[in-house]
Formats: sequence, structure tokens, C-alpha cells
Amino acid sequence: MALTTVLKRRPWLGWLLVLTVFGAAIGAGGLAGAWAVICRDGRCPSIASLEQYVPRQTSKVYAADGRFVTELGLERRTLIGLKDIPKHVRDAVVITEDKRFYAHDGIDYFRIFGALARNVKAGRYVQGFSTITMQLARNVFSDRISREKTLLRKIKEARVARAIERRYSKDKILELYLNQVYLGNGAYGVETASQRYFGKSVRDVTVAEAAVLAGLLKGPERYNPRRFADRAIQRRNTVLELMRRGGAISNEDASLAKAYPLQLAERAESGDVAPYFVEWVRKELEEHFGARLYDEGLKVYTTLDVDMQTAAERALENQLQAIEGGRHGKYTHLTYEAYLARSADGGETGAANSPYLQGSFVAIDPRSGAVRAMVGGRDFGDSKFNRATQALRQPGSTFKPIVYAAAVHEGYGPAQVVDDSPIALDQMGGETWTPQNYDMKFQGSMPMRKALYQSRNLAAIRTGMAVGADAVITMARRFGITTPIPPYPSVFIGSADTYPIQMIGAYSVFANLGLRTTPHAIARVENAAGKVVWKPALVREAVLSPEEAWLMVNMMKDVVVRGTGARIWSSGFRVPSGGKTGTTNDGADVWFIGYTADLVAGVWMGFDKPQKIKGNAQGGDLAAPAWASFMTEVYRRKPQPPDWPRPDGVVVREIDAATGRLANASCMGALTTEFFVQGFEPTRTCTDAAAPSAFTMDSAGAAVKRDTTNPFRLPPA
Repeated sequence: MALTTVLKRRPWLGWLLVLTVFGAAIGAGGLAGAWAVICRDGRCPSIASLEQYVPRQTSKVYAADGRFVTELGLERRTLIGLKDIPKHVRDAVVITEDKRFYAHDGIDYFRIFGALARNVKAGRYVQGFSTITMQLARNVFSDRISREKTLLRKIKEARVARAIERRYSKDKILELYLNQVYLGNGAYGVETASQRYFGKSVRDVTVAEAAVLAGLLKGPERYNPRRFADRAIQRRNTVLELMRRGGAISNEDASLAKAYPLQLAERAESGDVAPYFVEWVRKELEEHFGARLYDEGLKVYTTLDVDMQTAAERALENQLQAIEGGRHGKYTHLTYEAYLARSADGGETGAANSPYLQGSFVAIDPRSGAVRAMVGGRDFGDSKFNRATQALRQPGSTFKPIVYAAAVHEGYGPAQVVDDSPIALDQMGGETWTPQNYDMKFQGSMPMRKALYQSRNLAAIRTGMAVGADAVITMARRFGITTPIPPYPSVFIGSADTYPIQMIGAYSVFANLGLRTTPHAIARVENAAGKVVWKPALVREAVLSPEEAWLMVNMMKDVVVRGTGARIWSSGFRVPSGGKTGTTNDGADVWFIGYTADLVAGVWMGFDKPQKIKGNAQGGDLAAPAWASFMTEVYRRKPQPPDWPRPDGVVVREIDAATGRLANASCMGALTTEFFVQGFEPTRTCTDAAAPSAFTMDSAGAAVKRDTTNPFRLPPA
């Protein structure tokens, strides 16, 4: 009666009601038609295939001592039965994702209308209505059901979900879902996620940890507890409140769980070890095995030393934080901590060039070339660019030992007098190149030994010019440097870009007394049955004679005792070692590469987009402390190697320090003892007439090739 009266007073409402009913009927008819034809002609996947559904087998990666490192696969997943998943984990997921899961038949109609109302009110898509079964259909049959937000996709998803519900029990569906769902950090399924976040099986997680896992379903990357702890805790507490309201936990348990601190496993416990190293291994394996890597369950035994890896990560990060904290002088750039805070507030992340100070670290067993530790950056989640293997950087003065090695190979020795005086080189274009030393001073004539440990640029340039650019480049190739090296004088002080792993690996020649080994990461690969299917061959090459290499080691020891790397000696590190600092133009790159008889390690620091790190940045001040910290920790756990034995072919002579010639009673300068390769010791005395030397020539006006390939600006020591 009332409706009739209303319609008489407002006849337009009657037309609106008719149109609404008619439209709804048409819409329902359309949906019914779509429902009927959406799966015709095999357009929907066969539900029977779930019976044979077995997720891909991941390849397992192990460290040198057999410890598990990680899994390699398109999907990292460890299966677990529903009976082994605690009730509070199941409740957290069901209450959060599909609270009427046990009541509906695959489609939650109440949720459809609720989502529709919210989306209409918001004027955009803000809430979906997929049930657990619909999500399972989409995840398992991702090749047949797209992720496009279209009505037809939802209808297909719902149709497949209904078919799954008719064939399987609710518990079976939930088990499949909990083993299939993606939970961030490369983890598929609750068991793998629990291991990666908490370092334990899902069987042992607490209520609070179960809520963290369930919270990840809304946004696996947004609520990743390793990167956004505050967001993860906030989301966890929301899940706990939903569990309390749903009667899954008591008020007391909810309050206790909300107060529970977020305790994540150490990376070594969670299968998140050495991510840059693992990615380097994965790329090499993919080149060799292709898709088999992700399907056949291979066992990959690597050269990684987990303890050294942890020490390298700790030493590098502690030193980078010390630099950012101003302990080495005023620091004006964005810090990593500030970057993370900005990211947590919604700032941009994952840029091609990290805006904060970066670093890399590589440790190698020189005897075999086995890479024991590799750090390619500060945050693999933020930047997967491996600065140890992919970054082309100027090595600066870390290249000088190759120049001096070329000179020693030509028969010169540590006593050879070189000139650290100003030099002016006329370039072919008419310009004049006048390089400087890092301290803007010149010390004149000095022995090659002193020129190396004090890292004098002018002396290194004259040494390179004396032996010739071709000889230096040839020596660099034999040391394992494959990147372009133009034949210009600037390369003698490290202007030619190279990869850190090559520069660090080159120092194996010194550690091995002349033998170079190529850095490698894979010891062997076995198939699922345990048969070795690949064992990469080791590469060794004789570069210097033992006598030549021993002279270089003896000179480079002085770098860490009384030279630019003396911070290492003053820190208390006393294991016999040699090394070289490096700093490039305007302090944009700082290095230290050093070695003992059984370990070579190198540190690089800088910005992805080169810029000055800080005022007066030098490798000896910024990079060397990280090296010393790492080596000190390593040799607390392993035996110290002996000093390098002096080869029989190395002889000792007393010489005049000023001339580098044999001493006699008439020498006016200081006398010292020096080492020589037998047959190349000096024969003239200090009082003999001096002969012209290419090491001390007046090079003003010398015409050289112009540095057009790699224009050079001063890289200090």
C-alpha cells in the first residue's frame, strides 16, 4: 500500500525500479552466460591435474664445509603436511584471508557484495573478494588464469574454485594453499617462509610469528619484516586483533603476542647467506645447465666459507657506518640509515644507482682461486647490482704493483732509483699533462721500494714509461685483468677501469710467489642421485718467477708496516702480509687489497655514481681498517700461515741508498742492505760515474698519446 502511494506521488521511481530490475536481470543473464561458456573447449585447466601436481624441485647450494646456504629455483618451497602446521598458523591465515572458508563452496557471496559496495563508495578498486580456493586456483594454474583485474578472469577463477571444492576436502585445499602461496623474500609456502624469516620450521612458530606470516599475504614485499620492521609489526598486530575477535586466541594471548618483539633469524640461520655470491653462482650455473637448474634438484657445492662471509659483511658494514657517522671526518651525504628511514615512509627504493655510500669485499684462497667470501653491496634487497663482479671502477694505486712487477720482471730491483719530481708530458693535441702526488709535494730521487710503499705517483709514471706501456699492459693481462687498458701514461697510476674481483684476484700472483689462480665459486655439482655432473677446471698460470714475486712481496710488506697502509700494522695485525692502498680522482673510490700466504682480500668503497666520498678520502684511512678487521677475525679462528720463504735465487747486497749501487768505503750517503734476483744485482759502486737512466729522465716535452679513451685526472695514493 505504501509502495503504491509512493509510486503515484513519484512515478519516476517506478521507472527507475523497472530499469534496475531489468538491468540486474540482463547482468545476471550475462554473468550466467559467461559462467556457462567461460570453460568451454578446454579454456579452463583440468582439476584432475592437481592430483599429480608436484612443485618444481629447487637446486640446493652448500658452502665449502657442507653447510646449507640456500635454494635456487623459480620458486623456493619446502612442502609440509597440514597436520604439521600448527592450528594458530592455520587460524591466522583463514581469519585474515577468508574467514568463511569452511562455510562457503569456493565463492563467498557475502564478500562479493561487501567488496562491491566498498569499491563503488571509493570510486576505485580497493578490495577484492578472492577466497582461499580462488587464490589457489590462480596460483596453481597461473599459466591458464591471468592476474589481470577483469571480470572474466574473476569468473574463470570462481568456476575453477568451485570445481576444486567439489573434488577436494577443505583441509586438502588449505594444505595446498599454505604450500603454494608467496610470502616474500623469495619464499613460497609457510615452511620456507618460516625458515627464511625465523630460522625454524613452521611447526615451532609462536602466535606472534604466525601473525607475521599471515600478515605477509596482503603485501609480501610491503610488509617484509627484514626491510620494513615497523610495517610488519603493525600488520602483525592487526592480524592478532582479527584472531582475537574471531575467538582464535584469548584477550591475554593477543596482548602478549602484540608485545612480543620481532625476532628475525640471522641470515646464516635463515638460508639468506651471501646473496651476491649466490646470485653470481646462479648466473654461472644457468649458463651451464639452463632450465635444468630449476627443475632437477641439483646439489651445488661452492667454495664459500660462511664464517668468512659473515666476517666480511660485518667488517665492511661497520666501517661504512663509521665513515657515515663522521669518525673519519665530516660526512655530508645521505646515510644508509637515513635512506632506509625514508624508504619506510614511502620514499623511492631500488634505484639504479644507490644514493648512499656503497662497498664491496672479496676474499680468495690464492692457492686454488676459491672465493671464500663476497659482498657486492650493502643491501641485496634494495640493489642487486654486484659491485664486486659487475662494477667498472678505477683501481687507482692498487694497479701500481703491476707496474713495478713489470719492472722487476725486466731485471730492475727494489733499490732502483726512480724520480719523484714534477713531470710535464706534451699531448698530441697540444695540451700538457702535469700529474701530481696526493700530497701535492715531490720528494725527488728515491728507491723503488720507497716509491711503492709511499705510493708516489710521479715515480710510478716514470717507472711505467721506462719499461714501456706495452710491457705493463702485457703484465696486467697475465695478472688476469681483461678490461681495456689504453697505452697512456695515466694507466700507470690506475686510470683504466676494471672489475674489483679481477683486481683482487690479480694479487694471488704475489701471495703464491708468482702463480696466478682464477677466482671461482663452484667446486662441483651433483644431480639428485649424487653423481657429479660438473666440476669446473681450475686455472693456474705462472706469471712471475718465485724470485721476482718474492721481491714484490717484500716491498709490499712495507706498505702495511710503514707506508700508506700502516693503519693495519698499528691496529695490531701481525700476520705476515703485504698489500696496497688505492684512491682515485677526487676521492671517489677508495681501496685496499692485501694478502697473506693463504688468503687474498680486497675492499672497495664509493658511490655508484662517482663523487667525492669526503674531504681527503684515502684508501689507507677508509678501506684498510675494514680489511684489518676482517683479517683479524679470520685468523682468530684459523692458524696463521708462515712468512714467505726467501728463494735461493734471491741475494742480499749492501748498497748506497742514494744511488742504489754497491757500497764502498767512499760512499757519502746512508748504507743499507737490499734484495736482488741473482744475476741482476748491481755491479757498479756508489763512486762510479752515473749512467743515464730512463727512471730519472727529464721527461718535459716528451710526446705521448693523448688520453682520449679514458681522460685522466689525478688519482692520489
